[in-house]
Amino acid sequence: MLTLDTRVPAVLLRIDRNPFHHGTLGAVRSLGRAGVEVHVAAAESAESPVRRSRYLHQTHPPPPPGASLPEIAAVLRRISHRVARPSVLIPMDDAGALAIGRLQKELSATYLLPDQASGLAERVADKATLAQVCAAAGIPHPVTLLPRTAAQAAAAVRHLGLPVVAKWSRPWLVPAGTDLRSTVLVRSADQAQELYRRSEEAGSRLLLQAFLPDGPGRDWFVHGYADRTGAVRGGGSGRKHRSWPRGAGLTAVGEWTPEPGLRAGVERLIGTLGYRGIFDLDFRVDPVTGEHCLLDFNPRPGAQFRLFADGADLDVVRAQHLDMTHRPLPPAAVLPGRSFVVENYSPLAAVRVLLTAGPASTAAHRRELAWHARDDMAPARAMWVLWCRHVTRRLLGRLRRTARPAGPPRGEDVRVRMVRQAGTPDGPGRAADACPDAARTDDARTDDERASSC
Repeated sequence: MLTLDTRVPAVLLRIDRNPFHHGTLGAVRSLGRAGVEVHVAAAESAESPVRRSRYLHQTHPPPPPGASLPEIAAVLRRISHRVARPSVLIPMDDAGALAIGRLQKELSATYLLPDQASGLAERVADKATLAQVCAAAGIPHPVTLLPRTAAQAAAAVRHLGLPVVAKWSRPWLVPAGTDLRSTVLVRSADQAQELYRRSEEAGSRLLLQAFLPDGPGRDWFVHGYADRTGAVRGGGSGRKHRSWPRGAGLTAVGEWTPEPGLRAGVERLIGTLGYRGIFDLDFRVDPVTGEHCLLDFNPRPGAQFRLFADGADLDVVRAQHLDMTHRPLPPAAVLPGRSFVVENYSPLAAVRVLLTAGPASTAAHRRELAWHARDDMAPARAMWVLWCRHVTRRLLGRLRRTARPAGPPRGEDVRVRMVRQAGTPDGPGRAADACPDAARTDDARTDDERASSC
């Protein structure tokens, strides 16, 4: 059994407004069960499932979306003053991770942080520089082109072949309230040119990437924690059995599947970068070469990080707390076949888990649900209330749109179909459907489900 230093609190920072972010609840439970005082700075409403957790000590007002670095620093200073003790600070989203990376020197006086090189988090999160990082470390990566003119965008499409995946290099800068999305499946040169012309509005460069089709067994992820010596501890490699949206979103059902070659490549990448802290990497297998191609490097915990809670009770969040408080990290105790299910995105799989659950001690080693926990039931109940309201609102909105008179048809080569970032209920990145387990044929999937945003 791990023994964390319970004198040292933890502060979880999340700037985005997703009320269904199960990763935040997972971190609250993981640290709280170990006796750590857990504080959360996130845009949680009074009905938030995370607020219902018995393991949450206190919530604090977060920085507003789009907050400047000085604003984020001011919020974190206020929290530190209230907590009144040095705390382990863990970002739960990209915006928080990049802000902490830039503010590291300023924050190190009051928070315990991995000794990360300045700007490194932003470098790996930027999808344009990630291609360069992969090339330097010898990590497979889809062919990626960065056009500098609209004409070059059209030429890149012709070179890569249709369809092409278009991404904004810094998706966290995409403004809210627009029809821009972080990832788009492009089906014509005109679409690529139209997107390129909106680069200034998007806030970062457009990149065009070879499309890797999804399919059974092709989507993988690797989580881990790089300790103060650079050694990768905790985490593991997992296979994504179901995602939300299908083929293009977060892990709805995942399985711990050791893959030594993939793990070795990740350790080489971490060593080449000199990276420190928690990471979450997304891969897709190239059906032609059979290689695991790196698609995304997230410098923070993935929402499904609890999949890799091993036989020694170690996960990446606990690993950071142990490392920052100079406590030893135990050897890995891998649990191959352990599964993780997110109930609201894959309810049928969750029902199967609940119906086949055995003794608590055995079930904990075999599987974990994102929301339901025998020792902390209130968050699951709150989530279902909130989720039913969300689904009802989406369905009513869809019915209202269907009832409106149809407008004039829009040309296909100027209609950009967006990938919804899974799990965000309203505004940019909202979920694309209300019933994730509804049966659909592959041919019925939309372009946004076919493009990979992981």
